[in-house]
Amino acid sequence: MRGRNMRARSMLICSILLAVCCVLFMTLESRGNWDFVLWFRGRKLAALLLVGAAVSTATLLFQTISRNHILTPSIMGFDALFTLIVTLAVFTIGAAGYNHLPPELVFFVNLFLLIGAALLLFGTLLGQHRVDLMRMVLTGIIFGVLFRSLTSFVFRMIDPSEFATIQVSSYARFNYIELNLLWLAAGLTLLTLVLCWRMRRQLDVLSLGFEIATNLGEPVARRQKHALVLVAVLVAVSTALVGPVAFLGLLVVSIARLIAPNETHAVLIPLSALIAGIVLVGGQTILERVLGMSTPLAVVIDFVGGFVFLALLLRRGWT
Repeated sequence: MRGRNMRARSMLICSILLAVCCVLFMTLESRGNWDFVLWFRGRKLAALLLVGAAVSTATLLFQTISRNHILTPSIMGFDALFTLIVTLAVFTIGAAGYNHLPPELVFFVNLFLLIGAALLLFGTLLGQHRVDLMRMVLTGIIFGVLFRSLTSFVFRMIDPSEFATIQVSSYARFNYIELNLLWLAAGLTLLTLVLCWRMRRQLDVLSLGFEIATNLGEPVARRQKHALVLVAVLVAVSTALVGPVAFLGLLVVSIARLIAPNETHAVLIPLSALIAGIVLVGGQTILERVLGMSTPLAVVIDFVGGFVFLALLLRRGWT
């Protein structure tokens, strides 16, 4: 009973904090026409909440099937691939041609390439044994180094005046969101989140380990593949919509596990999404209304998340 009350209290507090952040984001310094404010800020708010839910859920699922609380999809070469795709596109057709491409075309090309690459990269995880885990880590590191090396090579051949386009696309951006892309991303993300929620009990079993889950009658390999597909879709959609945020998932899921240790996925999934919303909406509100957009939100999140990653690594190792 006490544990249930603590869970309910944690969810209620996070929900209230998120609601306060949303109200402040929509109303703070909102001088002028409310129709324009709701239209302009409303879709940015929707994108922030959407990306937060997608990244947090993807990270939680990825940590569950790998049985490791340090690994995330983004820090294993995924963001480097996105930067490489943008760099090659700008190098091939130029910055002007890239900026004049239909946003829907850019979104779907990035989406399909990222999903395909994620399935190939994360598909190396076929079991819960340390050998498979280390193979997956080494594969991600190797591909990440390869993608960054190719990106640096193309940088040397690209027109310096076109570098700004690549630099802007290399960080998550929430200042302007295409409405059509937001609807497409929302549909894909909500459908995937529903499938993740339906798997919550199976994920609880998978978190017990390969042998225990198998003895309980769970088809581990098949569940892992299903979860990897969902992770790939969530990360690809969020990255294609706003760009990469490497350490957001690790940061919010670590906070959720700190607030509710040893909880089931029925608690961790919504709690992680609420915390991600607080971090993104609250951080964007502070940066826009207080600091005057002196730095992108993704830079701050990656800076803090990097310290969290190092702390977890020094404290727990790879377990």
